[in-house]
Amino acid sequence: MSKLHVRTVILSDVHLGTPDSKAREAAHFLRHTRCEKLILNGDIIDGWQLVRGGRWTNAHTRFVRLVLKTMEKRGTQVIYLRGNHDDVLAKFLPFEFENLAVVEEHIHEGPRGRYLVLHGDVFDTVTRNFVFLAHLGDWGYQMLLTLNRTYNHWRVWRGKEYWSLSKAIKGRVKSAVNHVSKFENHIARLARERGCDGVICGHIHTPADMMVDSVHYLNSGDWVESLTAIVEHWDGRFELVHFADFVRDHPLPEAEEPAELAVLADAEM
Repeated sequence: MSKLHVRTVILSDVHLGTPDSKAREAAHFLRHTRCEKLILNGDIIDGWQLVRGGRWTNAHTRFVRLVLKTMEKRGTQVIYLRGNHDDVLAKFLPFEFENLAVVEEHIHEGPRGRYLVLHGDVFDTVTRNFVFLAHLGDWGYQMLLTLNRTYNHWRVWRGKEYWSLSKAIKGRVKSAVNHVSKFENHIARLARERGCDGVICGHIHTPADMMVDSVHYLNSGDWVESLTAIVEHWDGRFELVHFADFVRDHPLPEAEEPAELAVLADAEM
């Protein structure tokens, strides 16, 4: 099957270690993509949830193995940026080893200019200054996702398509809308102060590709609900890729046994 060949792939917020992580879909996307640089923009592993018990599955292990094999067999440069859910990495930054760099932020030099890449939690006051409230909010979000799973099981039984309760709430609650808007403006201003033409972030689980004043603002979304990534084509053009569209050209195989999926991953490297 044909692969998507691009210069750079950026994804964030896979939240490995949680029951709602779409690790299988994220791995399928990477398996059918070829790139020179892979940017993992924070919250790839959810340390918060793992401390509370979490849920690490074979699919999560396969995703990590796929990233490692991408570096080893394809020579892909991997940039891993610290997020707030994997903030334990902050103690070791910066860290570089062969094709892997684990950093706080990254300047991406592309054919169409300089882009500041960072997770984005630096502009979340609660996350940075009120850790207890941040964990409480995360607990509430996990409860909402649990309710969402139950509701969508019922929708499937009724023959209806998936519908995100949490995204609907975030899109309709005024405070949430204002929070996203302030986040976008703050992070665009930082990119402008750094002399960059654009900024690429994650954190708020809201995919975007737009101009904020004179700054190109890109948000890679997440692999919990949105299932989105950003790719940079060879001419420097960025594209927000939705897995729902990607899977039409690169169909997701029927669920196999873990061992069979592992063999498939090895064979397709």
